[in-house]
Amino acid sequence: MDRTLRILHTSDWHLGKTLGGHRRWDEQEQFIEEIALIAREEGVHLVLLAGDVFDTENPPARAEELYFEALARLAVEGRQVVVIAGNHDQPGRLAAPAPLAVRQGVHILGWPGDVLPPGPGLLASGPSLLVLQGPGWPCPAVVLALPYPSEARLGELLAPTLEEAEHQAAYSRRVAAFLRQLAGHCRPEAVNLAVSHLYMYGGQISDSERTLSLGGAYSVDPGTLPAELQYVALGHLHRPQEVPGAPVPCRYSGSPLAYSFSEAGQAKGVVLVEAQPGRPVHCREITLSSGRPLVRWRATGGYEEVLAWCRAGRDERAWIDLEVHAAAPLTREQVERLREIRPGIIDIRTVLPQRDGEEAGARDLDALPLDELFRLFYRQQAGGGDPPDELVRIFLELLEPAAKERGEEVEAG
Repeated sequence: MDRTLRILHTSDWHLGKTLGGHRRWDEQEQFIEEIALIAREEGVHLVLLAGDVFDTENPPARAEELYFEALARLAVEGRQVVVIAGNHDQPGRLAAPAPLAVRQGVHILGWPGDVLPPGPGLLASGPSLLVLQGPGWPCPAVVLALPYPSEARLGELLAPTLEEAEHQAAYSRRVAAFLRQLAGHCRPEAVNLAVSHLYMYGGQISDSERTLSLGGAYSVDPGTLPAELQYVALGHLHRPQEVPGAPVPCRYSGSPLAYSFSEAGQAKGVVLVEAQPGRPVHCREITLSSGRPLVRWRATGGYEEVLAWCRAGRDERAWIDLEVHAAAPLTREQVERLREIRPGIIDIRTVLPQRDGEEAGARDLDALPLDELFRLFYRQQAGGGDPPDELVRIFLELLEPAAKERGEEVEAG
């Protein structure tokens, strides 16, 4: 008899997240469909969704619809699903349907210490603890489920006067103690797992992870993970990776889509874990094909080179981050023309020639009039579009009083 329990680990869906103002509903629908297909084809018994289901605490209605559709597609044929809140999720809102969801084999925890009511497949529960066994499972699974453990969510605020190193050590000890306490519920006849949303020290971050709570004060020493566990499923970091220095297999599955151009070229996927009680697990990364690739273009031949690439259909499905080397900033007409023939261009930056004695790559800004400087700044912040003329006029009017005090004049180019 095959006693292998198959677990699918995924995280950081960020439903509702945009790229340069572009909604990505189609891509998010595709990866949900693909994950559901993988779960069926691989005979998955348990799905662990390790936080950041949504991109904001108040997600759009369509994001919530996708969330419920995903749960309905995953929790079938005796498969159980465990969902925890990440730092982007509002814990109460995410877990609001928990009393109903548990009847369908979906177990949602918003806060550290949440206790779920009884339901099909839930043999026992306690604070942040689930003991699961669905129909046809070869063995039960003990899941230590720790949603995003901010200091406030853990219910223990650390002294604000602590030095950074002390603050870091105190937070890491608090999380480690919480997990050690939960690990006392591990069972020799079960597969023993943990799922959490946190930053393990040494993890590699991407630009799409907000810097909040990724610094040292919120990192956890991977060496403190309980040795009783067979696998630790993490969310928070968007790059798929194994955590170095952990005494047990510990992984970030990564986000199913690339959410910033710092992730260009990264393979995105899920982790399939095959486990038996008391034995080492086998982990396999499964790459997803969903979503449009993120690509960086560097046009040293200027605007005409970009036009040629667009007309040739280069990277036709991709979202594009564009750097154009040109003698002067692109005009509004040029920017509009590029976006018209290639709607997938997200960001446009113009690199101007360097002056004598200037470091390579620096821009010739001093020679530009104030209105052009403002337009250049606006393009950088707004992803390439020019500001309205009225906004430029207001900007120059605001500068005029200060310039007069210095005996200067504000002029447009």
